Amino acid sequence: MKKEIFGLTPEELQQEFVAAGLKKFRASQVYQWLYKKCVFKFEEMHNLSKADIAVLNEKFTVMPANINILTRWKSSDGLTEKLLLYGGAIQLAGSVKGKATARHAVSDWMELEKQRGISISSSVMQFEYNGYCINILDTPGHQDFSEDTYRTLMAADSAVMVIDAAKGIEPQTRKLFKICAMRNIPIFTFINKLDREARSPYDLMEELEQEFGIGTYPMNWPIGCGIDFKGVYDREKREILAFSEFHRGQDKIKAIECSLDDTEKLDSLIGEKLRRTLCDDVELLDGAGYEFDIDQVRDGKLSPVFFGSALNNFGIEPFLESFLDMTMPPLPRKAGDEIVDPFTDKFSAFVFKIQANMNKAHRDRIAFMRICSGKFERDKEYFHVQGGKAIRLAQPQQLMAQERAIINEAYAGDIIGVFDPGIFSIGDTICDKSMKVEFEGIPTFAPEIFAGVERIDTMKRKQFEKGIMQIAQEGAIQIFHEPYTGVEEIIVGVVGILQLEVLEYRLKNEYGVDVRRRSMPYEVVRWIDNEGINPNDLNLTSDTKWVQDFRGNNLLLFTSEWCVNWALTKNPGLELREFNRD
Repeated sequence: MKKEIFGLTPEELQQEFVAAGLKKFRASQVYQWLYKKCVFKFEEMHNLSKADIAVLNEKFTVMPANINILTRWKSSDGLTEKLLLYGGAIQLAGSVKGKATARHAVSDWMELEKQRGISISSSVMQFEYNGYCINILDTPGHQDFSEDTYRTLMAADSAVMVIDAAKGIEPQTRKLFKICAMRNIPIFTFINKLDREARSPYDLMEELEQEFGIGTYPMNWPIGCGIDFKGVYDREKREILAFSEFHRGQDKIKAIECSLDDTEKLDSLIGEKLRRTLCDDVELLDGAGYEFDIDQVRDGKLSPVFFGSALNNFGIEPFLESFLDMTMPPLPRKAGDEIVDPFTDKFSAFVFKIQANMNKAHRDRIAFMRICSGKFERDKEYFHVQGGKAIRLAQPQQLMAQERAIINEAYAGDIIGVFDPGIFSIGDTICDKSMKVEFEGIPTFAPEIFAGVERIDTMKRKQFEKGIMQIAQEGAIQIFHEPYTGVEEIIVGVVGILQLEVLEYRLKNEYGVDVRRRSMPYEVVRWIDNEGINPNDLNLTSDTKWVQDFRGNNLLLFTSEWCVNWALTKNPGLELREFNRD
């Protein structure tokens, strides 16, 4: 049986090599390649001979590189499904629109998502491809669900930005990827829908550079667009991925090797006019474009750009393979003043998402955890920092949207789901009992739309309370109540109006409760930071409301920013903040 060497120090590696009779190996060199240069295959260690590699492969095994991708765009499901198709996780890719194949997107598991054709909740999908373990964090594209996307961003190591070739960068894409750029998260750009009429690729790249302050390097180049779209040209491999609409994007496409100097072959493939345009474009890019620098890519300063059509399967496989060559495996995480090394042998993770009722047959709650370091082992006790006690993580699962598979182990970079009996909150830290680190909390953003929600059937109080509390714990809504009152009516705060519609739908279909909703005039909420203050003693405008969340924190609801300024001016020393990390 092969010896697993994940997490070993150079000294421990040397001991293992000597015990295996491999005295000539310098363990420090192997360690440098494995953990500092982020190589996870002995074959990729350039300082080893083929004979050495064969011996190492016979005696030892290392973990596969775990790579987390954040995907976020208006019609992301097309590219997500094609990545799963190439990874072998699915055999037939459905259409985002669903007309040609009568299938909904794999990542859209909620019934309302299937009905409306939009993503409402983030979804986690894991698959292996060429020795890599890839976790896709597929997030909602609609702006009303952007808060879920921001939380999921905390678990990602790389981001894939998909841009509509006709529309360019859209508002929510702009917000999210500015945060990615500020955090130096590597951004990989896929310019989609080239099979439709599109803007100039030069204009699209210039917009990207100006919006995010990063450089761009096109890895391939489109040949025409719309009805003249012939495919894409791979600049490195010097081959063409040719257009064919008959497979409807459900199968893989083979590339055609073709040099730009082979005029006759190019003319037969794409025509003389497009051949001349392609040659001029490639010459211009080689002479005047950014130079490719892998360090700049990994630092989030240079974005590799790929062109294609996810729905029709153009440019997907080159994108996936290039992405895996360039992206980074799990990175160190900050926990207070401590930096947690992903390659330490001690387990640590944080909760970035909670979802109830993913499976109608179970009606359970799943807490999604991003493993930051070490190796997770099933049935082993770990420490829940916020709960202050040792726990066993029940039913650890690998996820493919709503499909689940029980696992016995997982590594740094993996996303796993565990059964939540109601003890976890978003941002909680779970770690080895000897470690007791605490990762930074995930912010709760201030809602902008408020509504009063009450049940129609007074006999369904228990179901109403359970549904409201569970959905609030997922982070989908925020709930408040007036002090000294019951829960006959709950004040619900959301970022977008669609979240209220989803709340009504879920309460009815998952908890059997019909509700009545009434709009409220409030637009701004602030948490009161002062301890021991009595909100009744504050000098506030008549339309300001004092409420509490269900942890007992005091908040104020205002109808405008002017009312906020009034409160601060009339109450010296009053401290208000926009969002809460508790």
